[in-house]
Amino acid sequence: MSNAILTNVYNHYLMSYAPKSTSTGRYDTHKKSELRGIYDSIVKLNKESPWYLDTKSRDTQIFAIGLKEGARVLHNTIASIGGLEDTQSLDQKTAYSSDEDIVSAKFTGNIGSAAPSPTLSLTVNRLAASQENMGAYLTNEPIGLEPDTYSFDVAINDLNYEFQFNINEDDTNKDVQERLVRLINNANLGIRARLDEGDSRSSIRLTSASTGLAEGRQEIFRISDEHTSKTAGVVEYFGLNYVSRQPANASFVLNGEERTSSSNTFTVGKMFELELKSVSEPDTSVSIGLKTDVESLADNVNTLIGSYNSFVSAAASYRQSQHLSGRLANEMGRLALHYGDELEQMGLHIQSDNTISIDEERLSESASAADGSFSHEALKSFTNALLQKTSQVSLNPMSYVDRVMVAYKNPGRNFASPYITSAYSGMMFNGYC
Repeated sequence: MSNAILTNVYNHYLMSYAPKSTSTGRYDTHKKSELRGIYDSIVKLNKESPWYLDTKSRDTQIFAIGLKEGARVLHNTIASIGGLEDTQSLDQKTAYSSDEDIVSAKFTGNIGSAAPSPTLSLTVNRLAASQENMGAYLTNEPIGLEPDTYSFDVAINDLNYEFQFNINEDDTNKDVQERLVRLINNANLGIRARLDEGDSRSSIRLTSASTGLAEGRQEIFRISDEHTSKTAGVVEYFGLNYVSRQPANASFVLNGEERTSSSNTFTVGKMFELELKSVSEPDTSVSIGLKTDVESLADNVNTLIGSYNSFVSAAASYRQSQHLSGRLANEMGRLALHYGDELEQMGLHIQSDNTISIDEERLSESASAADGSFSHEALKSFTNALLQKTSQVSLNPMSYVDRVMVAYKNPGRNFASPYITSAYSGMMFNGYC
């Protein structure tokens, strides 16, 4: 019994507070030595930092967390295009799809420029579908259940959860429906609940966050109250157990071979990450392969600059409430200006708001020219400078927060206190350190 309880608690915290995956999420895993380096940096930073009052403002907390998260995204974006390698920066190849409306492709492998480019032919027969339960449409009248404490059970991912709630004398159908929607959504079980309304009636719609079916399964989740601990009856009354859409696996033909997938996003041969978006027309297929080196380079530059601009714009958007937020945007702008001449030759123009615009025609010309107008060395130095800046912001986003200083520490006579970094130097949040 205790093991089952611990498993439920673990899964609840994992789903509620674990870092959410992104397109660059694989770069959030680190070696033990890398984590040790982050820890040592926090200790060193914390040891000589002045003492500040704790920040209580919700806006300030959101701002600091946003800076840290933005720095992480920019760092991971640079990593995804080859910016962490010692060789030429932004040399990661990129993939193409002949029909982005049917399937999009990302290259996730590691292939040399001299190696043959792999190509795929894909036909999408069916998309992976989530499970959907559609409840009964009820008018907003007094509820037809007696006032009591009710409960029902949800089985999902080999786990069982019990939901308990009260029905009061003056509750209407809609009151309880809204209560159940909040109850299910707040639990973060992998089921999204919402209230559908129309013609003076409302119904609870439940949709699984995941798609497809594991082998031997017929459903992703199941709702019942036959063996629940409190009063039963709400499942039948609200129609919570009616499956309006069965979950299904994606079906497609890859290079002439029929295949299935429980998700619309999957990898092929450790080379491509594919996302199925729509069903193919009869007797048609989508070609997937690698772009030329020049096209890949231009795509990587666009990805880098897009992420840089998003980070700068996000920092600058807090100017009204966070007076020091403009300092970070200006620092990023000065960092780009240091490489301004080389960036200009590539078609990258630094704007007055510290963002960078791209002349696509000039970028393509410089990437394919042999006159040295495209400087790999300058681009590598620029990305290295961005990586250093993201590390600084990630370790200490509070340096851009207007705080009240209490006292300086006694220089050279301090002890490390790494576990209170959120008080003045760094932060602990959302599973990130």
